[in-house]
Amino acid sequence: MATLRFKTNINCSGCIKAITPYLDKASGVKSWQVDTENLDKILTVDADGANETEVKQIVENAGFRADSIQ
Repeated sequence: MATLRFKTNINCSGCIKAITPYLDKASGVKSWQVDTENLDKILTVDADGANETEVKQIVENAGFRADSIQ
């Protein structure tokens, strides 16, 4: 399993509520969380098959931005 991290614009509980259905039903995403206290609003994904490109596409489909953090 890989841990993927992204800088996002998911900045409040309403944003988290909006993206939850997208990430919860995503194939290859085991678990995820957003640190809205961090200035970069870090999304951490425990991926079980999904890669960075797939997660970025899921986030963008939900109307948000995700930039990979190495």
